[in-house]
Amino acid sequence: MNEGEIFAVLAALVWSFCVILMRISGFQIPPVALTVFKGGTATIFFVIAIPLVGESFFPTLSARNHFRLMVSAILGITIADTLYAAALNRLGASLQALAGVMYSPSMVAVGFLLFGEMLGGWELLGGALVVAGVAVGMRKTEDVRSHRDLVVGVAMAVSSHLIMAFGILMVRDVIREHSVVWISAYRFLVATVVLAAIASIRLPAREVFLGYLRRDIWKIMIPMSFLGPFMGTMLWTAGFKHTTAGRAAIYNQLSTVFIIILAVLFLKERLTMRKVLGVVLAVGGAVVVAMQK
Repeated sequence: MNEGEIFAVLAALVWSFCVILMRISGFQIPPVALTVFKGGTATIFFVIAIPLVGESFFPTLSARNHFRLMVSAILGITIADTLYAAALNRLGASLQALAGVMYSPSMVAVGFLLFGEMLGGWELLGGALVVAGVAVGMRKTEDVRSHRDLVVGVAMAVSSHLIMAFGILMVRDVIREHSVVWISAYRFLVATVVLAAIASIRLPAREVFLGYLRRDIWKIMIPMSFLGPFMGTMLWTAGFKHTTAGRAAIYNQLSTVFIIILAVLFLKERLTMRKVLGVVLAVGGAVVVAMQK
């Protein structure tokens, strides 16, 4: 495994812990407020990290690239993260992970459309096994209140992955030329400000910033913001910086396996034979990809 692939696997692991904490927080905090808190807190972490890694707060960047990063932030964080949080509330952690079946295909498709990246036969086989693994367990469980929630939740989850894929890959050339820490800080700042401003038009300020008012669950929400938006984003972005979009996406898909295992351990969600089969297929697919040079 090269550097980018290691980053991609680590991103999947830390993001999985974040999802479990998001699920717990989501019982009390609605999706918009959750995303505002998560993005705002992550921005603080990134701003603190910029001087620690020796980066400038104001790197040289063209107006065109500033605009592209802003669009990327609105798509990939403001919209995609809010959809993801809403889907998580409807599906629960395990089914949300399984709905992530579209993540790898989304990254591969967008990588092909934007950069003409192609995967080899064995890599495609590995990706197909990963997709099959997460698709096999997709069915209604006791965590889903109704079939409507299942359909709407899956649609939200799939949409979030498609939008997220386009949002990050449309600025991959900028990411490769500048600091991952600075790029992440910039995107989260823009995304959070935009989301808070738009939400404040339709919702009371208390609802938009509820996460900051609920100090009783900061012990869950602050680690959530550190693990996912901060650590996860840096590792995720670094993965795409150092390897192809398709290979990084397939390794990222291992978050499905991690989330299901963690959901069973910490959320007491039921582990069915369908989920076990899905995990086996997904791990097998990742191994096939890892064996290719």
